[in-house]
Amino acid sequence: MSEANKENRIQGEENFWVSLGKDMLSVVAVLIAFMILSKLAFGLWTPMVAVESGSMEPHMQVGDIIFIKNIDRVELVTNEDGESSDYESFGNYGDVILYRPYGQEGVTPIIHRAMYHVEAGDPMWENGPIAPYSGYITKGDNPVTNKHFDQEGQISYHVPVKEEWVIGTAKYRIPYLGHVRLLFS
Repeated sequence: MSEANKENRIQGEENFWVSLGKDMLSVVAVLIAFMILSKLAFGLWTPMVAVESGSMEPHMQVGDIIFIKNIDRVELVTNEDGESSDYESFGNYGDVILYRPYGQEGVTPIIHRAMYHVEAGDPMWENGPIAPYSGYITKGDNPVTNKHFDQEGQISYHVPVKEEWVIGTAKYRIPYLGHVRLLFS
């Protein structure tokens, strides 16, 4: 191999690594910019969740990406209050919330509609158990799979969703894009 060919090959390898490094830095810069803009706009570093189940159909589908606005930046409207004020979100009255079941970190958050707020000592629903503390009664929109409140089933059995468990409210939906995210779950 001639000296000129060796020189060109070495220079080509250096150019490859320099180019790769620049591309990686560009991707990192874009991600950082997105995170900063997300924090400014939505109050969260990562304001998107992928819908993993059909519990919110027909208003949210499996694989949709949902943008969440931090609970500190919104006035949460329940289904009950939304009906009286004519406020709708995602095809029904009131806000859809993202919350941590039982307040646990590290578990998949639940995205369901806040139906109404109960006070400690009040029945959670007609002839239902007494609420041990104040919080939200929640339910998915799917009439087939979610005939009962979350508090009547396994999601949040007999306990309302405390305000500090609520991460935020759903604001925007991008269909199908979440399927990419779900491939890695």
